[in-house]
Amino acid sequence: MSEGPDPEVVELATKIFDLARRGETETLVAYVDAGVPADLTNDRGDSLVMLAAYHGHAGTVRALLERGARADRANDRGQTPLAGAVFKGETEVIRTLLDGGADPAAGTPSAIDTARMFGKADLLELFGTH
Repeated sequence: MSEGPDPEVVELATKIFDLARRGETETLVAYVDAGVPADLTNDRGDSLVMLAAYHGHAGTVRALLERGARADRANDRGQTPLAGAVFKGETEVIRTLLDGGADPAAGTPSAIDTARMFGKADLLELFGTH
């Protein structure tokens, strides 16, 4: 019978999520290249891409996508990295996610809905909607 997650594993996972938040791409991708899943999620379903995108780290997002992370992986609340980047106004991250195949209509609210909510006409144009 297990007594819950191994504290060392939890500590390592916490470190990896922090690397994504801080945009420490080189160290983060070393872990991914060593076997950590590129689509690793935390207890709220936030992926490494989501955390990097929300905190404005386009280079980290790009590196994770290149290693197989999904651009549209929604968290437990249905939010996608693209919608988070729209909310935060992270234009470079938005372009990186779109280049990586992110769907502006995915998620709840979607990136399109988020752009409409905040009156970001330039992004709606970029998404091909008006």
